[in-house]
Amino acid sequence: MLQKINKIMIDTNNDKRIVSTLDAGGTNFVFSVLQGNKEIAGPFTFPSYADDIDKCLQTIIDGFKLAEKEINQKPDAISFAFPGPADYERGIIGNLPNFKAFNRGVPLGPMLEEIFKLPIFINNDGNLFAYGEALSGLLPEVNGKLENAGSMLKHKNLVGVTLGTGFGCGIVLNQELIVGDNSCGAEIHNSLNKFNPNWNAEESVSTRAIQRVYSERAGILFDNKLMPKDIFDIAKGNLQGNAEAAKEAFRAFGENLGSSIANIVTLVDGLVVIGGGIIAAAELFAPAMYKELNRSYEDFEGNITNRLSFKVFDVDDSSTFETYAKGNVVEYEIPGSRKKIKYDGMPRIGVGFTKLGASKAISLGAYAYALQKLS
Repeated sequence: MLQKINKIMIDTNNDKRIVSTLDAGGTNFVFSVLQGNKEIAGPFTFPSYADDIDKCLQTIIDGFKLAEKEINQKPDAISFAFPGPADYERGIIGNLPNFKAFNRGVPLGPMLEEIFKLPIFINNDGNLFAYGEALSGLLPEVNGKLENAGSMLKHKNLVGVTLGTGFGCGIVLNQELIVGDNSCGAEIHNSLNKFNPNWNAEESVSTRAIQRVYSERAGILFDNKLMPKDIFDIAKGNLQGNAEAAKEAFRAFGENLGSSIANIVTLVDGLVVIGGGIIAAAELFAPAMYKELNRSYEDFEGNITNRLSFKVFDVDDSSTFETYAKGNVVEYEIPGSRKKIKYDGMPRIGVGFTKLGASKAISLGAYAYALQKLS
């Protein structure tokens, strides 16, 4: 059963409280200090030392001490993204597959509370990315464009998806962040893999998925040193390699991504925002993603129906934005009255890529999360 938290009751843009934040990745830790949704110090980047628990924890401590030194005062709280599994409410980090240092439970939140004597708030990057985009990113941006176009449509819900080493997600329903009873409110990586039912979705939507498909199609041994940027350059002809294999790696990535997004928006009817470093290759995977989102189902008698109950639009496609904004509005007379009421007969959602960047969206989400918890 999903647990809803964090009904927005504050104006993050004008709040004077100061929060130190961290975006904890498997390679780097990025620290910032925010006030009123603005970065007043940072970002500071340090290696994460994901294989060494002592160096990893010391880097976290040193990063927050540097943030405090830069603003020359204590912040009101520390709030940051850290991978799971975890009991985020209690600040305990579990056994992390991408952080070998965390091969046992580590009470990270309580440790930092002892050191800094401050409230400590932790959540995962998918949740905080979605929260930042819902409050300060794509959702208000798209709603503003729809309002300016005179649209009846206004998005209240958002699904945030992050693409990188792993496959992350967060859900915000009517300005409330979904956390879940077990800190597992949006585990999209464990949705079904379209290509192999014995795998989870992340095996086809991640850095290693692009590496694997390229290696298979190019007829070479799996090479984890060949990064998605390299495979993108091969596909574009800017780096030597098998261009067709590279294109297929991103096409397959996009198809499975579209399948996973389709599964989640059948339950969460709202705007979708996508972030993470791999979105730099969107031109290679987005067509397959949209094709999968808008494809049809067929029943056992051969009858065709749409996969989704609504149309999916690319919010950045100027050629279709007018249709997306206008919908299909008709007027009905109210029986027994001379009054009329408008009805938009085109159910639809939008999908777009972050303009903030994943790291900034996560920081903004962490800031808002802390303010809500403090309130």
